[in-house]
Amino acid sequence: MSFIEQINKQRIKNNSMVCVGLDPFVEKMPIEFQNSKTGIFDFNKAIIDATYDVVCSYKPQFAHYAAIGQLDALKQTIAYIKKTYPEVPVILDSKRGDIGTTADMYAKEAFEQYNADAVTVNPYMGDDTILPFTAYKDKGVVILCRTSNPGAGVIQNIKSDGKTLFEIIAERASTVWNENNNVMLVVGATAPEEMARIRSLVGNMEFLVPGLGAQGGDVQAVMDAGLNADNSGLVINSSRGVLYASNQLSDFAQKARLEAIALRDQANQYKK
Repeated sequence: MSFIEQINKQRIKNNSMVCVGLDPFVEKMPIEFQNSKTGIFDFNKAIIDATYDVVCSYKPQFAHYAAIGQLDALKQTIAYIKKTYPEVPVILDSKRGDIGTTADMYAKEAFEQYNADAVTVNPYMGDDTILPFTAYKDKGVVILCRTSNPGAGVIQNIKSDGKTLFEIIAERASTVWNENNNVMLVVGATAPEEMARIRSLVGNMEFLVPGLGAQGGDVQAVMDAGLNADNSGLVINSSRGVLYASNQLSDFAQKARLEAIALRDQANQYKK
């Protein structure tokens, strides 16, 4: 089963567009996990066990593990999902982007070393940074298009021959780069007008949507701008808002579940 098929199947099964970002901030976890050598994995495991039936995917962020020397915890987390809830796809958020043999190695890292179902990729360096990833036909390639960060427009809204850079990326991603039908686009919740424009350009293509919660994105605006003709096509990510709803050992997992359910239900009420 391809990554896009996995996403669709899980989204229907759980009636959910929610993706939980597994981004460890150790200082926000219950103190019991902060003081444990296996604390990050144990925390992730509890979150996964509490939310697997209300999400369509998980998205661990590579740098959050690498920066604190916890890449083993990242591997353990992905392996746990694969073993226990294999129907739930995993997007490795590492935003890789390089050329030639280096891009080949990054693709191998994501799909063979970490066994991710999809990986985020920066398209700035062009076709030869994308194609080594899309060559894995059953895997997903999630290409940065119009991101959610405040400074995104400085580069992504630059125009060339009447088109913005994000429009050029969207068009190329939906045609040249999507020969194997395994490409998604990152389109931030903080830019609903740009999201609507991208949707008009790429048809039913899947969007990964960061930027809700702490970054200020609005769920209704995302749904109005981003839903495709099939009343679907969105994977709405929340990280801190779900993970750190409580820092108490007694209820952190249950509170995370309730936050994921609330986001799922909020999104669903705005379906067309």
